[in-house]
Parts: sequence; structure tokens; C-alpha cells
Amino acid sequence: MRKTVARMREDDTKLREVVYAALNEARRAKDEYNAFISLVDGQALDERLSELAALSAEEKTARTLFGVPLAVKDNICWKGLPTTCASRLLDGFQTSYTATVVERLENAGAVVIGKTNLDEFAFGSSNETSDWGAVKNPHDPERVPGGSSGGSAVAAALGVPLTLGSDTGGSVRQPAAFCGVYGLKPTYGRLSRYGLVSFASSMDQIGLFARDPWLLRMALEAASGVDERDATTREREADHLGFKTGMNIGWLEEFSGEKGVQPAVAAGMEELLSVFEDAGCRIMQVSIPEIRHSTAVYMLTAIAEASSNLSRFDGVNYGVRRREMGGDAVLGDGADRLQRSYAATRGLGFGDEVKRRIMLGTFALAEGYYDAYYLRAQKVRTLIRREFERAFDEVDLIACPTTPTTAFKLGEKLADPIAMYLADMFTNPANLAGLPALSIPWGTDEAGLPIGMQLIGPRFSEERLLEAAAAVERKG
Repeated sequence: MRKTVARMREDDTKLREVVYAALNEARRAKDEYNAFISLVDGQALDERLSELAALSAEEKTARTLFGVPLAVKDNICWKGLPTTCASRLLDGFQTSYTATVVERLENAGAVVIGKTNLDEFAFGSSNETSDWGAVKNPHDPERVPGGSSGGSAVAAALGVPLTLGSDTGGSVRQPAAFCGVYGLKPTYGRLSRYGLVSFASSMDQIGLFARDPWLLRMALEAASGVDERDATTREREADHLGFKTGMNIGWLEEFSGEKGVQPAVAAGMEELLSVFEDAGCRIMQVSIPEIRHSTAVYMLTAIAEASSNLSRFDGVNYGVRRREMGGDAVLGDGADRLQRSYAATRGLGFGDEVKRRIMLGTFALAEGYYDAYYLRAQKVRTLIRREFERAFDEVDLIACPTTPTTAFKLGEKLADPIAMYLADMFTNPANLAGLPALSIPWGTDEAGLPIGMQLIGPRFSEERLLEAAAAVERKG
């Protein structure tokens, strides 16, 4: 992609050719795999391309992502298209502003071409809960692409150079693994969350998909930095180590021999460690004992925060207002009418998975249960974070599978929410600890389905992760 960006700066025809080729792939992704909810129309795209073409040579050079087509997950605001969160409750909702990350990528020269499909309000691990229908895996349309950022992963796999997702417990890395692309979840606080519709605010992070580690790095640098509209952002701490021969690569004792891991995935993990060893790294076992509780801690934290965040969607300030579950009749006094409107809007507007998480989260925060569930989960979360810190005193990176299996079939886990949640067992620890993590494509299984391997690093070590990925790609 680096050479393509250079050519687009020099040739306006090449700029249009690349962007419209990506738009055509996006149309195919929408028509064949249901990966997009909306696409930018030709007039708006022509205006954006004319704007870029009119820049001086110096201005074009300063834009590191000049002409790079960009697809945005539809829970991230961009004022050019509606933001639906794949929920009929927000059908047609037009935001008046653009998310900071998208704004910064556009300032660097990226060209938004559409908004991608997702699990409703990002609640899911398979991209089957969208009110716009399930997204299909490009390697096998009978299988899921992963979730909740499945649409963005499919778009990247089919040729859109750069796509955005959100990652609360693995929702960038898991679909990246299922679709055979790179998926990066940055350190919590490195990218602004302003303009990202909140799911679980203490873990949410905008992430990036690409087939090229160089492009991920350029996009990360362009989008990073403090944002006064997001108090959790902070300046990046310099990672002076990079990736080099002699580094210590850790593998987690607790994940060794984990039940339910597909043999091809386990074999891929052994191969990855072997490639690191051949590159001159030392392979070490590390232990994070409390990580065995990570899925339970993640779910309790996520549903509790989601129940609070989604209380704003009541049909008054946001969303499509419905007056009655069975019609438009409004009965009773003012307070009764308001309650009926709330019940109808949320009852008819939210899907089953969203309702499940809101109800469970409300229960976990209720008086008499808060200490037993939510507060205890936060104590274990603190232990997990501290254990990661101790582990990184011994190793420079931790390697593990991204997912226990390759992509499962559509409908296979919808009736078993626990099995669905366990699809994120290897990814959610990084969110709990606020650490950067990268899923790298690592071959295929016996059915030709992509396998993903995950690298986890200390805070603000994204460049190290990307350098390591490039190193093993060259040697693997």
C-alpha cells in the first residue's frame, strides 16, 4: 500500500482508480456478504476526491494516508452517513459530528467510503445480532465472520485497505482472525473514544483492520493523541525497545492445554513460537493465575456498564419513538404515557441479545448484588492487570491464539450464549488490563479457514507488536 499511496499523490487518475476500486469491493461485500449498512454516494465521493486532488504537492506529501479508502464501523460517528449501531432503534439517525479518530484519519488523507455492519450495539461475537441481518464470512458464506466488528473485517479481507472497528472484549481481533487479516486493539487511551457509541466505557477502544502492517502503523500514528473531548486519552509513552533479536516471548501457562482449542489452532501456536525462536528470541513460560476468571470478569463488567450506557436510548433524545407495544394509542396520565413509551421504544427497538445484557447488567448493579458480583469482578480485574505487569517484567511480548477455533457456522452458537462468550476467552484479558493486542493471520486449518495468532504487549507498545508481526511474516 505504501507504493500505491505514493502513486496516488502523483496521479489524480490513480487516486480515483484506487478509491472507486475499493468502493466496488465494498458494494460486493454489501451485496454478497452483507458487510455494509450504507455506502457513500458518488457525488459526495467525487467532492472528496476533488478536494484531495486540489492540494499542493507539499500538502499531499504531508498526508500520510493520502487517498487510502476507509470503511467505518456503524457505531462510530461520521456525519456523512447515518449511525445506526445495526439497531432499528436508531434507523436513519444522523449524527451532527464526526468521531475524533475518523476526523484525524480524514485529515491525514483517508477517504471514507461507507459504514459497516456489526452486532447490534456491538453486543455479540458472531455478527448475527444485527437488525440488518447476519454478515457472512468471505472464506465460507455459511460461517460467521466474527463479531462484533464482522463487517469491517470482511471489508478488509475483500480489499478495502483500511477499516475501523471497536474492541471491548475482542471485537476487532476475533473477526480479524476469522477473516484472515490483521486486527489491532490499541492501548486503552491511545485513541479517542469521542464519537464511539459506548458499550462498556472502561474497556471500549476503537481498533483497526488491514492486510498490511505498515498501513496499520500509519493509521495508528495519524489517529493517536490526546483529545480534550475524551478525558481517558493520554500522550503515548515512547516504546524504545521496538522488536529485536534476543527478546523474551512469553506463552501463558494457563492457556496451555486449554479445553476446546482446535488442534489446528494449537499447532499454529507451536509454529509461531518456533518462528520467534528461529528469529533469535527466547521463549519463556509466564503465569497469570487470575486470567482463568477473565471471561466471567469481562462479562460482569461489560453488561453492568452496558446497562447504564444504553439507558440513554429511550426514544426521546435518540432513536425511533414508539408509543405502545400494540399500536399508537396512548392511555393514562402523563407519567403512565411516558412509561408506556419507554417500554414500547426499548421493547420493540432492542434485539434479544441487547435486552439480555441490559437485564443481567441491571441485576449485577442492583442493591444487594453489587458487592457480590460487580465489585468482586473489579477486584479480580485489578489482580489480572497487576499480574500482567509482573509478567512484562520478565517478557517483552506474550503470544497466544486469538480464538480457540476457526470460524463456526452461522446459527451454531446462537442458542448457547455461554459458548458464544467463550469465543473471546483469549482476547478479553487485554481489554481488562487496558493493553495493546494484535491478531495476525497465521495460515489456515484443514477446511481452509483462517487461523489467527495474538500478540499482547505492555502499554503503548503497539509499534513493537507491529514490528514483531512483520518479522514473523517475513520468516514464517
